[in-house]
Amino acid sequence: MIYGSLHFIDLAIILLYLGAVVYIGLRAAKGTNSEESFFLAGRKLGKLYQFFLNFGNATEPQGAVSTASFVYQQGAPGSWLSFQTVFMNPYFWFMNVWFRRVRLTTLADLFEDRFASRGLSMFYALFQILVACVFLGFGNVTAYKIASSLVVKPEATWTASDRASIEGYRDLKQLEKSFAAGTLAADAKPQLDLLRDRNARGELHSYITVLSDVTFYTVFSIIVGTYIVLGGMAAAAVNEGLQSILIIVFSALLIPTGLHAIGGWHALSQKVPARMFDLLGASGTDQFSLWALGGILLVSIVQNAGLSHNMGICGSAKNEFAARTGVSGNYLKRLMIIMWAFAGLIAVALFGTGGLSDPDAAWGAMSNQLLGPGLIGLMLAGVLAGTMSTLAAKALAISSLFVRNVFRQIWPGITQQQGVFYARCTIVAILALGTLAALQMGSFFSIINIVLTVNIPFGAAVLMTYWWRRTTAPAVWCCVILSTLAVIVVPWTASKIPALATNPALTQMSTKAGTGVYFGSVVHQRENDLSSPLVAKSGLNRFNFEAWALGKAGLDVTSLTPNQRLTAQLFSDGLFPFVVIILVSLVTRHADPARVAVFYGKMKTPVGATPELEAAAMAETVRNPMRFEHTKLVPSSNWEFCKWDRVDGIGFVICVALSAVIIGIFIGALRMAAAG
Repeated sequence: MIYGSLHFIDLAIILLYLGAVVYIGLRAAKGTNSEESFFLAGRKLGKLYQFFLNFGNATEPQGAVSTASFVYQQGAPGSWLSFQTVFMNPYFWFMNVWFRRVRLTTLADLFEDRFASRGLSMFYALFQILVACVFLGFGNVTAYKIASSLVVKPEATWTASDRASIEGYRDLKQLEKSFAAGTLAADAKPQLDLLRDRNARGELHSYITVLSDVTFYTVFSIIVGTYIVLGGMAAAAVNEGLQSILIIVFSALLIPTGLHAIGGWHALSQKVPARMFDLLGASGTDQFSLWALGGILLVSIVQNAGLSHNMGICGSAKNEFAARTGVSGNYLKRLMIIMWAFAGLIAVALFGTGGLSDPDAAWGAMSNQLLGPGLIGLMLAGVLAGTMSTLAAKALAISSLFVRNVFRQIWPGITQQQGVFYARCTIVAILALGTLAALQMGSFFSIINIVLTVNIPFGAAVLMTYWWRRTTAPAVWCCVILSTLAVIVVPWTASKIPALATNPALTQMSTKAGTGVYFGSVVHQRENDLSSPLVAKSGLNRFNFEAWALGKAGLDVTSLTPNQRLTAQLFSDGLFPFVVIILVSLVTRHADPARVAVFYGKMKTPVGATPELEAAAMAETVRNPMRFEHTKLVPSSNWEFCKWDRVDGIGFVICVALSAVIIGIFIGALRMAAAG
């Protein structure tokens, strides 16, 4: 009755959950006969559903697993990669309104509505289909990393290669400790270098799983696809209620069980280094600094605007206040991040620093060690719930993009029912592509680097479309093409080009950090031969094109720390597309003034409380697009920022206060833990 570490009770809980989501999909399928009902639930979702949609979509298991992984490696400062989003919540108070007031179905519609450019609309749709593979693949990898660490081989069944892998990892950790302490014998250095090389190749492990990644991804995608294909956004919204409860359970399970295992709350201060409790201090690994976190926050805000599911989530709200109150779901996520961070600190107390070959498996290893029958099932159900909620929103957004902005441009005569059918087919295809993408992915840091930057080109274009009347279609084209090349194509394909992957100037190592200067991972060309030349590791291996360009401009990049090179990359990626849009817009012809006037008039027109009031308000705006011009912060300028009204001001102040309270809770909890 046991499979790996899973008891039949765990399997029963998982099957019960999967059955529930499929049942919800069947119930919701009755009302999905039109594209608006399938993609936007008829724009009828109130504040509660918006809360669930925002919380479920924002609170993904990959955030929990990656946060615990980074905290396990770096201490509390490692949580900033996720926790920096606490500063974004006041921004969401306004952003959600933009996506509701624009009154469109997909984000690709924005480029046709604003610039009359069907080409930009289709390009965005095709671009996002590819981007979705990254997001869906990330979700699949997260779920698999946790599940695989719960279904492990007993030592009695290890093969010779399994044992060599695990023993090699243990030797590596012992040598690393000696090296860090300065006590490593000179004749042991070649062995350390050899084990580092093997580890970089992915040959060393702290556990051996019996769960096949292909089987897991296939079954997982089939379940997600089933309930979304059946019920669309309505099924996603109802399921978010169930999934949100499981996500909270999933986030909290490891805290009491972990504290009990290490000997109580006071044991944290005894078993975890003091520096790891300092949220505002140095991590000791030089991975993140305040400047690096500022760069992460910049690219997070920019790329967030280009996310395809924004229009589906915010656009499904019955009014703009419902869309705005969805930000409360994001605040609950910030509290989840605090729990995830403490799970990482408990992992340090349980396994010791460096005790896991794959830090990304810290969450799963804790679950396997701490949870008994039933609780492991709840954990896995929570992982599946959180991943499904994210995958569902993304798959729906991509299906709407394909049907409305690709398929209808080629075959405009299809009916609403045909549109829904093709959307369902698209969901199946995109989930399959996400599975293939998952098989190519590596460490969480590499994946998060992709997730943080892959949407930057269109994110900047969307923000400038909302903010600056002078933005032109040629400027958007230049922005997305040049930024895509500089931020995505060149960095992530350079390791595939032999002339670059073997170039000694590009594959040099940082002796201090033991990492590549330009490539994220560098290994010796011939396995077990330290005399062979260094080459960029194949696979998911980013080339820091930004640092290389700065080096060509005269900066001594090789003297920078990994943190400084990361900071240079982030600020370059976040600012470059805005520079392109502004410069190109200033030298290209204005867009159609009448179309532009109606667009910005619509953006200033509040959503009506009833369909009749909404229709009347928009009719008046079309007749007189400049009727809200007096609300602009800088009248007669091309900048479309508006004066705040009472709701804007009060909401912003409340959001800032809540963010400050959550930061205070986190710092206070860490200080209490450090004091014992």
